[in-house]
Amino acid sequence: MNLEVHGAKIFFEIPIFGGIPITETIVNTWIVMAVITLICIFLTRDLKVHAESKRQVVAEYLVGMVTDLVKNNMGERFMGYVPYIGALFSLSAFCSLSSLIGLYAPTSDLSTTAAWALMTFVMITYYKIRTNGIGGYLKGYTEPVFVMTPLNIISEIATPVSMAFRHFGNIASGSVVTLLIYGALSTLSAMVLGLLPGALGEVLSHIPIFAVGIPAVLSIYFDLFTSVLQAFIFSMLTMSYIKSACE
Repeated sequence: MNLEVHGAKIFFEIPIFGGIPITETIVNTWIVMAVITLICIFLTRDLKVHAESKRQVVAEYLVGMVTDLVKNNMGERFMGYVPYIGALFSLSAFCSLSSLIGLYAPTSDLSTTAAWALMTFVMITYYKIRTNGIGGYLKGYTEPVFVMTPLNIISEIATPVSMAFRHFGNIASGSVVTLLIYGALSTLSAMVLGLLPGALGEVLSHIPIFAVGIPAVLSIYFDLFTSVLQAFIFSMLTMSYIKSACE
């Protein structure tokens, strides 16, 4: 199919409830989840009480790193969130990094980051109600004065919206910038090399020589550094908002 949803191709539709589209985003997300699962199985196979293999050392280091991250930012009370934060960070990072091997990055689709932000919002709301009760939760919208209620509602809704758009915008914009630079360098190559006389200029003008190397270097920043950075920021915001909901 040539249809697209949020820029992601629709591969096929499940003929129930009017047809559920299976997009490139969904397929690539499942591929990423399968890769993460296989990595986890590989790292945790044949674990010993005392690490005897490099695999177990790496596994223990990764678990310790996520544990310390949650402990330092949320406290002992929220140690149960270690698996969730670890899964969220790894899924976000691997989804963004999938563009390095030519896949459509699921985080370039707003529906992906919006779903993660919505899960965080549900947990925030849960802890606010659990801490203050339903009455205290609703009363919070009227503080410090009743006329602030509309602004408080907007502020509450803005939390998941800003999280979703921040992550999506940074990943999608990186891909767009890289493509624009590649296109500009290809055009410049055609213009300059086309000035060469005869058949040499005709042949070389069709080869994007100026586009070799520079887009790849930029891709290291946009696809590698930014992918890990945005995964870290999204995880930090998740921990911060959940902790604040309990105060």
